[in-house]
Amino acid sequence: MKKNKISKNWINKQRRDIYVRKSKIEGYRSRAIYKLKEIDEKFKILKNVVTAIDLGAAPGSWSQYLSQKINHGKILAIDILEFQEINKVHQLIGDFTNENSKEKIRDYFNKKVDLVVSDMAVNTTGNKNLDSIVTGELCMDAMTFSKNQLNYNGKFISKLFMGKSFNEIVSEAKKIFKEVSIFKPPSSRKDSKESFIICKILR
Repeated sequence: MKKNKISKNWINKQRRDIYVRKSKIEGYRSRAIYKLKEIDEKFKILKNVVTAIDLGAAPGSWSQYLSQKINHGKILAIDILEFQEINKVHQLIGDFTNENSKEKIRDYFNKKVDLVVSDMAVNTTGNKNLDSIVTGELCMDAMTFSKNQLNYNGKFISKLFMGKSFNEIVSEAKKIFKEVSIFKPPSSRKDSKESFIICKILR
């Protein structure tokens, strides 16, 4: 009974959500598009970008946005889940945390890239501390990968949750990048603990 009540609450929240409605009208796959759009508008992350990697891409709204903004470039999107293909985006189905998947990404580009974005997160358990820690581990993995995959002026954007690992992630980012900012986009739900770390220019 409790599960049904939670499901109904989620459905009602979706119906009331202006970003859900807007994404359907504008042809995007999820409301998450507006988080990346707002990050880009504030931090100009797509300026001079021609190569980009989208980690945890499904259902693909961030890759949709990247494909609209990047002309004559290369975009790779990876996720464990299968999702509908996107024009101008090379899709890879696999677990990013697996070294074999990382190798496939490196082989596809065969050079340093301009941008890595990550909206990866674990399925929430209800334990906010645990969710924060595990999602933080995904962020750190993505950051370590980016350190080796980005060119000097490269940019790294990742979701992270407020919690025990937050300060550790920010501290590590400042060791790797010259510019580090934390931003909660207006389209991020008010009751969500998520923020995004925006990193620019390798040290």
